[in-house]
Amino acid sequence: MSTPAHQGGTDPQSGAQSGAESGKDRAPFPGGAAAGADSTARIAREEIYDGRIVRLSRDSVRFPDGEVGVLELIRHPGAAAVVPFLDSPLEPNPRIVLVYQYRYAAGGLIYEVPAGIPRTPRESWEECAARELAEETGFQADDLRYLSRILTTPGFTDEVIHLFAATGLQEVGTQRDPDEFLEVVTLRFSKVLHMVEAGEIVDGKSVAGLLFAASFLSSVWPEKRRPPPR
Repeated sequence: MSTPAHQGGTDPQSGAQSGAESGKDRAPFPGGAAAGADSTARIAREEIYDGRIVRLSRDSVRFPDGEVGVLELIRHPGAAAVVPFLDSPLEPNPRIVLVYQYRYAAGGLIYEVPAGIPRTPRESWEECAARELAEETGFQADDLRYLSRILTTPGFTDEVIHLFAATGLQEVGTQRDPDEFLEVVTLRFSKVLHMVEAGEIVDGKSVAGLLFAASFLSSVWPEKRRPPPR
């Protein structure tokens, strides 16, 4: 079966990847480095719900082929998540700090990396990550490095989570929110990765952050990447 040109694939003559598959012809992430639904495609918006964390709207949208449709969109302020290392992340098998947290939507307790949303519109992603780490685990980081960002569920929300790694942890005491019920656990990185493989860690941001750290941290650590501005 032939592969349509717009789906990418391999050139039968050269064996090279087409531009669509290699990413050369892909449209940039909406808004560049920041989060946000594509306002250039929106024709109209009907606000349905404005909550403490999320807002729900029904948007009339013009699609790339020119047709118009209606999409339900959950708008989210974004969040920061931290992979905290008790030992140097460049060691063969460092210790990782996780939280074992009650999540109503997940049906009970799950393992996660510390994470949360900004407290104020002016709080940067670095400040948010450092604060959430301290509040949830009781550790303050001497060094906080930006890793990457993830779109959590782009089918219906514009939520973006910014991933960090933290080292040089010092105990400062926890300050948890009233609705946070969690236990701080320390595990070796090899054990944590086995838990991801075994389906014991299933939280999306945690899986992404841990696997990113396992695959790329040694190469990106010296770069001192900067997260996008809020």
